[in-house]
Amino acid sequence: MPFHTHRLANGLQIIGETIPTARSVGVGFFVNTGSRDETTPVSGVSHFLEHMLFKGTPRRTALDVNLHFDRIGASYNAYTSEEATVFYAAVLPEYLATAVDILADILRPSLREEDFETEKKVILEEIGMYEDMPSFAAGEYAKKIYYADHPLGNTILGSSQSIIDLTRDQMLGYFNSRYTAPNILVSVAGQFDWPEFIAMIETQCGHWPSDAAVRENLLAVPGAGGNHRMAKEGVAQEHVMLFSPGPAAEDPLRYAAATLALAIGDDTGSRFYWELIHPGHAESAGCSIDQSQQSGTTGSSFSCEPTQAAENLEIMLRVLAEVQKNSITADELDQAKSKISSRIVRHSERPMGRMRSIASAWIYNGEYHDIDVELNRFESVSLEDIRKVLERFPLTDTTVVAYGPTEVEA
Repeated sequence: MPFHTHRLANGLQIIGETIPTARSVGVGFFVNTGSRDETTPVSGVSHFLEHMLFKGTPRRTALDVNLHFDRIGASYNAYTSEEATVFYAAVLPEYLATAVDILADILRPSLREEDFETEKKVILEEIGMYEDMPSFAAGEYAKKIYYADHPLGNTILGSSQSIIDLTRDQMLGYFNSRYTAPNILVSVAGQFDWPEFIAMIETQCGHWPSDAAVRENLLAVPGAGGNHRMAKEGVAQEHVMLFSPGPAAEDPLRYAAATLALAIGDDTGSRFYWELIHPGHAESAGCSIDQSQQSGTTGSSFSCEPTQAAENLEIMLRVLAEVQKNSITADELDQAKSKISSRIVRHSERPMGRMRSIASAWIYNGEYHDIDVELNRFESVSLEDIRKVLERFPLTDTTVVAYGPTEVEA
């Protein structure tokens, strides 16, 4: 499938993958900003700003934004992470120009004071809603413990107090410093004409400011270490999380690390599944990697009845120690690679999936690779590669965090 790349004079990067057989097209604007770019006084501003971009522009009211998307049958949304704020839509090819017009328009929002104060209430309600979800609250608490003072430990939503204290002028200052052309990537995949698409983006975005945005604190995080507990009344289950260092998003070992994590903690057929889920010891258990710019983690977790938590922690620590010592088997490696291949192919069958995949590869590594390259990289993972991951990122270098009604001893 043909790949295309072009950079506007103001620094905005455009990439695309033409899929002639596709009957839709996915387009996304990836802003290189998230909670790791925030300081304490503006904690939660990236996510708050994501909401505000749908509240209207000089050309459209909030109602117009929704109506115009709906009129073209778009599947559209946005999300904020530690490192990115993304606005996207999937449409029929004949409506791509309209989708680009709407997306580019909302990225130049009005940020009206009255909308800001109204949406602040929505954000506070959202924070309260997630605080009532034990699994989410446990994850936020564990992340903060592991990263300590590193900005990757910043909460995406912010705190109730930080949102209450945030002003519209602070948000505007953050927007002006981060939503600049060189800090934005536009990705498109599916059925479209590349020269026409460049013309669309040039028309809509060519006048955007070209100031550079800098990301600081690009350091690998060793993790806080130790055992940490938060007793929480009113929580039915114990949530236990174990973090250890892992490869960053730029590290070639990320393929082996992802394969290893799947063998250890996939939701079916993994070590954790047979040791914890299948026997009924835990309601859930898993292992996965989280890759960020210049830093990464391997995270293991389980949730269960409080009375079972201490024993389950012993089981999980034992499994991790056994893998650290003896690695995984050839059969486990083959099974994990088969699962990954299936998921990659199914994800890539939709233009929206490819739009996100090529954006991720370009943002972190400045490269493009098609589905076959991605599949081959996972297929080439060997037991020797798995051992390299274990040597560089020991699973036994854990930070253990428990959240729930009991105190769990490691």
